[in-house]
Amino acid sequence: MSRYDRMARRGTRLLNRFYARRARRQPGATAFVSQPEPRTIGSFARGRQLVAGNLLFAGYLVESPTTGLWDVVAPDLAFDAERHGFAWLDDLAAVGDFRAREKAQLWVWGWIDTHGNGSGPGWSPDLTGRRVIRWINHALFLLAARTAEQSEAFFGALSRQTWFLSRRWQGASPGLPRFEALTGLIYAGLALKGHEDQVDPALKALAEECSSQIDDQGGLPTRNPEELLEVFTLLTWAAAALQDAGRGVPPAQLAAIERIAPTLRTLRHADGGLARFHGGGRGLEGRLDHALAASHVTTRHADGLAMGYARLSGRRTSVIIDASVPPTGRASWNGHASTLAFELTSGRRPLIVNCGSGETFGVEWRRAGRATPSHSTLCIEGHSSARLAPPERGSGHEIMTEAPDNVPLDVSDLEDGYRFQGGHNGYERHFGLTHARTLELAVDGRGLAGEDMLLALDTRNKRRFDKAMDAHSLGGIGFEIRLHLHPDVDAALDLGGAAVSMALKSGEIWVFRHDGTCELKLEPSVYLEKTRLKPRAAKQIVLSGRAMNYATRIRWTLSKAQETAVAVRDLNRDDPALTD
Repeated sequence: MSRYDRMARRGTRLLNRFYARRARRQPGATAFVSQPEPRTIGSFARGRQLVAGNLLFAGYLVESPTTGLWDVVAPDLAFDAERHGFAWLDDLAAVGDFRAREKAQLWVWGWIDTHGNGSGPGWSPDLTGRRVIRWINHALFLLAARTAEQSEAFFGALSRQTWFLSRRWQGASPGLPRFEALTGLIYAGLALKGHEDQVDPALKALAEECSSQIDDQGGLPTRNPEELLEVFTLLTWAAAALQDAGRGVPPAQLAAIERIAPTLRTLRHADGGLARFHGGGRGLEGRLDHALAASHVTTRHADGLAMGYARLSGRRTSVIIDASVPPTGRASWNGHASTLAFELTSGRRPLIVNCGSGETFGVEWRRAGRATPSHSTLCIEGHSSARLAPPERGSGHEIMTEAPDNVPLDVSDLEDGYRFQGGHNGYERHFGLTHARTLELAVDGRGLAGEDMLLALDTRNKRRFDKAMDAHSLGGIGFEIRLHLHPDVDAALDLGGAAVSMALKSGEIWVFRHDGTCELKLEPSVYLEKTRLKPRAAKQIVLSGRAMNYATRIRWTLSKAQETAVAVRDLNRDDPALTD
């Protein structure tokens, strides 16, 4: 980070602090004009853990059955951000009993007493917007059995945060943080008496963000599916709040919703979860389908390509492929070297996955999760298809460089299935090789045929390949094709090492086979989930070989060998909304 950037960041913090302190002078609202219906979805299980005093934020667990939330020393900045964002209020509301409400009230009024005067790290535009939405959504839950003095403190704190947002939403970074800030401002302006005049400027700004941040494919610059779902959810919440208040929704906002919905359907696996790419997770269970239903947009992408992802779908099997260049610049801060990686889900059970984001497990896990070997694709000599540049002083963010800049592809229908063909030049610089991948999914979803090729396509790249061969004493360029398995998959290498059998908890049996040109191994892997304390142990299929010529081809198949009575029962339990 340059000296100018460091000064700008420090200036942003000082401005936030200045306006947060000034907010103390603003008069407080006394009541709601209209209150949006609660639309946030919480986790009952996480809510019960919070009631028991188990605070799990940003991968850190703090056991605090009696201590107030704001008395806990935050082990990490991300921990602080999660607790100040108040998304945990959704989880307590999902429990909804007396103990959960008592805990929620203790922590909300604890924040008012501790930080309501404008102090603390929670006074940033995005966290304030996130917090205001939750307070308004769950106001009835929070204000039950409160005294007049406590209600006055609640409305006063809401008013101060609303005024702060009206002055500082521009300070939020473009993308999800700014969408959170503006949606919070719209929510509060519609709900709080005396703040109606702040709605129109916020709507105008939100419309401009929709036009600048949501591209023609309905995607974000970060290419993070879970982040796209969060933005989509905020836009639909704001639209519903406007309609409830008898107001129209700006055309730019409606157009953005209509662009995003088909993209999210492309990124939705057969079990209702999101594809895990570029720092995103699967999303809270049911969140995606709920958001899509609330949007009332039913269209799909005709060509199957959205935000740089391709989708193949046959019956109850979905395959989602990263088929574009990685994000660049600041958008690549959480980007992964995952070009041509894919995930496969059969019915309600994920089979082939990517390791995921290691952000909540520390710097080393974060870096490992971004590398190509953590994805279900091919890598050469342990290299990633994109390089992570070391963070500049004071930044802490590694951007992606030397990434593929040419990813040709074709998605087509076959007589008996669907085909994806793609390639990328991420290995040309060092090895002179282009990785090309073909995936063919049977129309009934019971088989996936794959072909990976390494090609030196022209004279310049053939020279690069020859140079790399010389460096390896003409022993060939080593490569590995990795297919990471979900932790719930029970995998075993068959005798002779010719195939891998994989049993899903549904009772389905899948078998992996290859053409015999490579060595087949079953190795340990990890599955990284933001909501867990530690990485989950998993396995991965590894096909390893050496490229000796200008063209190397490896063929392999994934096929469903058996579907037991357990799988049939699992199918019968499937929600029709989760099937293709």
